[in-house]
Amino acid sequence: MIRCCWTAALLLALASALQAGDITGRVFLDGAGDGQWAPGKPGIPDVLVSNGREIVRTDAEGRYRLPVHDDMDVFIIQPSGYRVPVNERGLPQMHFSYKRQGSPSLRFGGLPPRELPESLDFALHRRAGDDDSFSCAIVGDPQPYSNQEVSWFRDSAVRYLIEADLGADDCVIYLGDVVGDDLDLLDRLFRLGAQAGAPQWPVIGNHDLDFDATRPEDSADSWRARALPAYYAFELGEVMFVALNNVVYPCGEVDMTRPGREFCSGDSPSYNGRVPEQQIEWLAGLLAKLPPEQLVVLLHHVPLVSFSDADRPQHLTDNAAEIHDLLEGRPALSLSGHTHTLENHDPGQWFAGWEEHVGVGPLPFRHIVAGAASGGWWLGDLDVEGVPMALQRMGAPKGILRLEFDGADYVERYHATDGNSTRQQWISFNTPQFRAWYQTLAEWMEQPADERDPVPPVSGHDLEDLQMVTADDLAVGVYLSVNVWLGSASTAVRARIEDSEWMTLTRTQAGQGEGPQRGAMFVDPKSVARKASSSRRAVVSRSGNPRTQGHEAFRGRRYQGIPGPQDRRMPDRNVHLWQLRLPEDLSIGVHRVQVETRDRHGRLTDETVLLEVVEQRPPRFWRHQMWD
Repeated sequence: MIRCCWTAALLLALASALQAGDITGRVFLDGAGDGQWAPGKPGIPDVLVSNGREIVRTDAEGRYRLPVHDDMDVFIIQPSGYRVPVNERGLPQMHFSYKRQGSPSLRFGGLPPRELPESLDFALHRRAGDDDSFSCAIVGDPQPYSNQEVSWFRDSAVRYLIEADLGADDCVIYLGDVVGDDLDLLDRLFRLGAQAGAPQWPVIGNHDLDFDATRPEDSADSWRARALPAYYAFELGEVMFVALNNVVYPCGEVDMTRPGREFCSGDSPSYNGRVPEQQIEWLAGLLAKLPPEQLVVLLHHVPLVSFSDADRPQHLTDNAAEIHDLLEGRPALSLSGHTHTLENHDPGQWFAGWEEHVGVGPLPFRHIVAGAASGGWWLGDLDVEGVPMALQRMGAPKGILRLEFDGADYVERYHATDGNSTRQQWISFNTPQFRAWYQTLAEWMEQPADERDPVPPVSGHDLEDLQMVTADDLAVGVYLSVNVWLGSASTAVRARIEDSEWMTLTRTQAGQGEGPQRGAMFVDPKSVARKASSSRRAVVSRSGNPRTQGHEAFRGRRYQGIPGPQDRRMPDRNVHLWQLRLPEDLSIGVHRVQVETRDRHGRLTDETVLLEVVEQRPPRFWRHQMWD
């Protein structure tokens, strides 16, 4: 028996030794477009090729040599002036995933054992024309848990992508949570997104993992088999895009070296926001090969830091400060998803919790949390297209971020995918009645769901017209409220009533190290009112299909019964809200309130809303007494 076991061990060691060594291949110009190297196809020099650890450049003939590791992705880093071919799903064909022994048994299959080819070759096409100007659509958190939700993604986000007039030299970037735990949905979603006509570069998120993996080393295997490597890079024009995997699942002892990560020690596996050391070393090696003036755009799911979850370390990146140090002195941009919020943080901004949890103070470069294509997780009532309204946590609609690049410069703009892609903000009024209504509903929602009255104490129907106020309301305090979805510290908002002098609105969060301002005074009344009363759960029939009664969300969770708030908690903070207290002496009558918002690029949004000032509110509903 002992002799048998030693023989098996020797055979395993021999197989490993035979596979160890180097992998070689070439990067070539594929004029024929068949993806196969043949004599006469020229090699391309100076292309970066990596195995996820080492990075080398191709020689004058386009050849490279890299060490072999038992678990690795070999990939090329698309160079400026070239494009890698894409498959029928719009995914760039730029990698080879290799796991010598294959994945452990996983629900979605993982990676099979496979042999390395004798020569691992990669094709490139030359880009025609100027490479410096291009556009990227940034898609945060599509997160469909079902084919029904993939259809909603098709009818909102993909509809916008097709209208965006993207081409083969542009890009679509997914910032993680491409699907909601069911990796079989990836194929359909990518095939739909491919209709935009641009290569699709997806980043892995915490809902794209193998949740039955018992080691972090295996948790991205099914993603790697169906999409792209868990981390990689590509170049367009003067920009190097670097996709990172900063979701560690299951997290454990390494994560628990920081305080507040007790969730990594429980019986139920959990994830943590962190870039593993191997990726940090790879990132450092990549940056060492780039000119210091090149713009580096980091793509990752969990934000390095965020306002919305500054007090929840699981949703920040543990080694954000280390990543900032690696990029010191370089032009850079961080793009993330995860929080289902829009956050546009200027350099120099910071909030309470960042230093405590991840060691980050004032930001060295811009960080954008790009919002969610699913909005608020596909919840809320259906719009005219039959797609859930799904307002996000701080009130922005579901949508897609667009970046227009010109050299190393870029301009960002958010596009709602609810049919009005040009709108940039909500304008409303924060009244005393709104604040009392909000407080009543918020207190009810703070009670345990199984202990409170199932009927909410107030609903959206109980909220009076926010654009009609009395003199008494003005005396207590009525505030013009402007929720600028992609607003930043550089955004300027002003307003005037009729032809009066312009008045400057104040951002409710200065971003100078303070914590979140919370409560009725610091939320957007317009979006909160819409999120307060979702009626879709009350739609039932006698069809005999129990799954069409009310609606499902997430992993088949039932939403059925009495209408109530869209989300499990009331919005209580907002990083892109501007306010102005209206004059107490506004005369009785109808007033035109003009609002001008100017973003950091100087682009102007000009809207006018009406405010009625009345001595007392008129009857709101049908006056039965006139016919009695």
